Amino acid sequence: MTTKRWLAVALAAAALAVSCSDAGNSPPASASASASPRIYVFENGTISGLDPALFNFKREELKQVDFVNMAYLVVHPRGTLMVDSGGMPDSVFKADGAPVVEGVMTATKPLLPQLKAVGYEPSDITYFVLSHYHSDHTGNANAFANATWIVQKLERDYMFGEKPEGIIQPATYDALRNAKTKILDNEDFDVFGDGSVVVMSTPGHTPGHQVVAVKLKNRGTVVLAGDLYHYPEERTTGRIPTFEFAPEQSKVSRARIEKFVQDNNAELWIEHDAATHAALPKSPAYID
Repeated sequence: MTTKRWLAVALAAAALAVSCSDAGNSPPASASASASPRIYVFENGTISGLDPALFNFKREELKQVDFVNMAYLVVHPRGTLMVDSGGMPDSVFKADGAPVVEGVMTATKPLLPQLKAVGYEPSDITYFVLSHYHSDHTGNANAFANATWIVQKLERDYMFGEKPEGIIQPATYDALRNAKTKILDNEDFDVFGDGSVVVMSTPGHTPGHQVVAVKLKNRGTVVLAGDLYHYPEERTTGRIPTFEFAPEQSKVSRARIEKFVQDNNAELWIEHDAATHAALPKSPAYID
């Protein structure tokens, strides 16, 4: 079995089986609109046991091998943007709060109660973005089908193709097929029209991978990087995972975002990086 197929099977099996200040701020008493953008960070468990060779590394070359799985809510004075939705649908969690362990994924917290704890239901979400279609990001995508889905055309075409292959579970996002949709053609999108929250096209990892740049009043600019990288060491070595959809596109997209980060003195949050998220306050606190 190839390494690409091994990763696809591992994550697909898990999905099938389960079908501010830097210190953070206290949540508001209600979900009233914020005066400036803020980000809530939601915990969606971990991914453990992947072979670093899938990412062209040896184990000893990485400070941290295993992944975290995260999602984000961006609250803006003009609306809300949900970014990714975890790997495990909330429906698989038991009332006793026991951890859910399937394949390479483990989770202890369902997503929607975390959203509710900061004052929001899925029906309150204005916009929904998937960084990409891999199943460790689409677990609760169907819950956000009433939002406007922002997606690159090539990504959507692949997601709803006749037989999409790879790390993908269409059942977790099928409700998006008929959602109100903002389709982008390998382009960026200023979500709220004031330049503070911008979806940026970064194809390569998948046909229409995208990241989200958020300008925060106190923290500065943050790039929610999805799977543009998986490990910080990819930024310094230039190594590309073995299962990229288009490796050369990935290199171009990475170079573009690195320039953006440098030009804007921005932080880059690698969505699966444990060290990055260990240092961030989690919901119900927020970062602004």
